[in-house]
Amino acid sequence: MSTRIPRLVVAAPSSGQGKTTVAIGLMAALSARGHIVAGFKVGPDYIDPGYHALACGRPGRNLDPYLCGEERIAPLFLHGATEPAPAEIAVVEGVMGLFDGKLGAWPDGSQDLAGFGSTAHVARLLEAPVVVVVDASHGSRTAAAVCHGLASYDSRIRVAGVVVNRVMSPLVADEITRGCDQVGLPVLGVIPIDKAVSVGSRHLGLITADESEDAAQVVRSAGELIAAHVDLDAVRSLAAQAPGQQVDPWDPTAEVHPVGQGAVIAMAAGPAFTFRYTETEELLRATGARVESFDPLGDAHLPAETAGLYLGGGFPEEHAEALAGNTSLREEIGRRCAEGMPTIAECAGLLYLCRSLDGLAMAGAVDLDARMSPQLTIGYHEAHAAEASFLFHKGEVVRAHEFHRTITEAAPGLSDEAQGVLEPAWQIGECDEGVVLTFPGVSSPGTPATLVASYQHTHWASSPVLAERFAQAAADFAVGQAAVSHRAITKRLTTGDAVKSSGLPAAVDLRHHGDQDIESGLVDLAVNVHAERPPQWLVGELTHRANTWGRYPDATVARDAVAARHGVNPDQVLLTAGASEAFWLLARAVTPRWAVVVHPQFTEPEVALRTAGHRVGRLILRPEQGFRFDPVMVDSRADLVMIGNPTNPTSVLHPAESIRSMLRSERIVVVDEAFMDAVPGEPESLIGGSMEGLLVVRSLTKTWSIPGIRAGYAVGDARVVAQLTAQQPAWPVASPALDAIELCCSPEAQAETAQQARQIVEDRDDFTESLTRSGIRIVNSPRAPFVLADLRDAEPAMLRERLHSAGFSVRGCESFPGLGPSWLRLAVRSRGTSMAFAQALAMALSSSAGRPHP
Repeated sequence: MSTRIPRLVVAAPSSGQGKTTVAIGLMAALSARGHIVAGFKVGPDYIDPGYHALACGRPGRNLDPYLCGEERIAPLFLHGATEPAPAEIAVVEGVMGLFDGKLGAWPDGSQDLAGFGSTAHVARLLEAPVVVVVDASHGSRTAAAVCHGLASYDSRIRVAGVVVNRVMSPLVADEITRGCDQVGLPVLGVIPIDKAVSVGSRHLGLITADESEDAAQVVRSAGELIAAHVDLDAVRSLAAQAPGQQVDPWDPTAEVHPVGQGAVIAMAAGPAFTFRYTETEELLRATGARVESFDPLGDAHLPAETAGLYLGGGFPEEHAEALAGNTSLREEIGRRCAEGMPTIAECAGLLYLCRSLDGLAMAGAVDLDARMSPQLTIGYHEAHAAEASFLFHKGEVVRAHEFHRTITEAAPGLSDEAQGVLEPAWQIGECDEGVVLTFPGVSSPGTPATLVASYQHTHWASSPVLAERFAQAAADFAVGQAAVSHRAITKRLTTGDAVKSSGLPAAVDLRHHGDQDIESGLVDLAVNVHAERPPQWLVGELTHRANTWGRYPDATVARDAVAARHGVNPDQVLLTAGASEAFWLLARAVTPRWAVVVHPQFTEPEVALRTAGHRVGRLILRPEQGFRFDPVMVDSRADLVMIGNPTNPTSVLHPAESIRSMLRSERIVVVDEAFMDAVPGEPESLIGGSMEGLLVVRSLTKTWSIPGIRAGYAVGDARVVAQLTAQQPAWPVASPALDAIELCCSPEAQAETAQQARQIVEDRDDFTESLTRSGIRIVNSPRAPFVLADLRDAEPAMLRERLHSAGFSVRGCESFPGLGPSWLRLAVRSRGTSMAFAQALAMALSSSAGRPHP
């Protein structure tokens, strides 16, 4: 059978030349003229096909010889070009440079002029003419030479025309056109620079069409730009020169058997889950399964009668708070997975099924925690199924692709036996990747796993049997569900299984601080300020100096006082209007490639970095490990690390040696020591000795009860201090604050601080003893003027309401990444206050549990 679809391939010498703009623009411009256009993308990329779909009004499709096999490229092309209606022209957007494909030899070991899976490779398989897009923003006639080189490099492809992009002037355009004419390459269009067609980018490339509110306008603008500057008639004439293809179109109904029996397979969609190949859904429908889309960002429940779950790729890390906030859906998915519902998750789906993502609660079906990473993991693989599952036989080999900047880590302290048995999904070379799960009470020993989750993307057109297996498993599950009452399943799960994401927050308001939890008339355990008012002597001294505040502030004396107090040089000292100002100055002064904030901790450092536009990763310390810090956990690529010591809110004091061991060339380590002066002797302070690459931030607010004066300072590497100083305006710290800094650094004040620290230890010991005696779990060995209470067994809203009724305000930890509303940070107060609170908390917990307090 011969089928003839006019077609062309849009290529370029390299990435960044404008292929996407020209390809989308051609699709949109031709569609606007009334032509039926089909859009394709060479390679595994999911993002561009989303824009192709907007431009063409039909699904964008991928043509990937590695994932699908060379023999399927022409049939898949014809299928996409003839469904839902025959196209009048097809535009195929290339990938990278024209001859760039999978590195190394071809799969059969041979060498070729083109890389396997390259644009040139696909152009040969489709027998399609090639239009080269060349960027002229940094050259002129050399662009013609580059195009000539591409055209003459491999005689098996035909470069039939050139589009000159980002032309700076008509003179440059004429130069390139004359050069192309001399080597027989017609110039089809000359495009000026136009920012209206730029597409936003993120850590993995373009913003997807489903996420961008401006996507439709970008497509329209691209179409208008191409229509105005490219000869569309010449393009159509060139495409019409492609010969007929002697293959049958790919047909999903011929690839699978009808085993689905109408079982409902829920397929994640919406802005967070945009990555899936159209052929996957077509194959599932061809089995007789009913494929229903749902949006994990907004839908409260899975589609009715769901018996199988497909979670594809996307950017859940960009929508983590919205996903976590959709509590009803993620908890339902966690329960249904634990019931043994067949589930396949690729990349984004893996992250969503984890216990947490950057400290926020996810579905909790998999005992892993996920977080952002600076490392881009990308590449094709031959993946060997490490274990049997409903989808893959053990040892089965598939070709796959991965593309992500996240990592997953084992969630410590959770029981595999209670939650499901984790086994690796894939063996890739010498490494294991992904997970498969079987759940106790659902699957018999030795039965295939019911959940498969990994970073690997697969194209089911190359293995249609996967759709059959999925549909059959969903149909079997649907029958089993009909035979077992949902109430019985729910009872089994709730009595036998803990919820993995329990205690984790569904949203984190990084700008929420303890002062917002104070209520008039209540005893304050929410704020870590030591006393209600400053010491009388400090008030007297400041009042006495008020007659000098008519002059502009001079920081010299206060800076020298801080330097003398810590035994450092004055050029190592930065005075600030409150300790938190140092974080904002740092965010403006440096441009880290990858910043890491160690959480849980004071959130202002992350707010400052994100506001300045920096990429921030979170290193979440775990309660199962006592919130202890291990420097090996810090990614080696991080060039800025921020950590609290002792940490707010965990009250954990990390060894100075552990923190100092993070120091290395080109890395800045920032230590928030706002509560270090409450630790007798300050044994783990990082101030002193060599401070190269170090910056330590201190506050006077807590110990001296002067939050209203906004007095703080930083001590560290003189080079870093100078960078921060350059970000400050003139007279950045007010005279009252400068006076307070000087006074609080005096030897007499330091003696008072030392006595206060010893008293805090006594009061804290009494407090923790009272709480522990009442059965309340406290994070071990607190060293700061507060303790962290683990109340994950209680209902947080009801508990706080009862504490308020008892006369106490407390600080919940839902604004701290890695914690949640069921954790309380409690300020240390006098022995009488602490004992009264401990009793009130015990009574509130007893009331919540429905039993009297002894």
